[in-house]
Amino acid sequence: MEVLARIKGDVRTRKIPVIMLTSSKEQNDVVDSYDLGVNSYIVKPVHFDRFAATVQQLGMYWLLLNQL
Repeated sequence: MEVLARIKGDVRTRKIPVIMLTSSKEQNDVVDSYDLGVNSYIVKPVHFDRFAATVQQLGMYWLLLNQL
């Protein structure tokens, strides 16, 4: 949470998309993360192969489809 707050609190880095990968399922942590500006919240454990495939697809989205 501290790192997220610093990233989103700095004008130089606040637009960087952030995905929270955590072991916490606490509703307060989810809400606090979104309040601080997280773009996605993922609770571990995750199936590595599916996660890697999703990250690859997201990378393609950011590189090929997203308008800067």
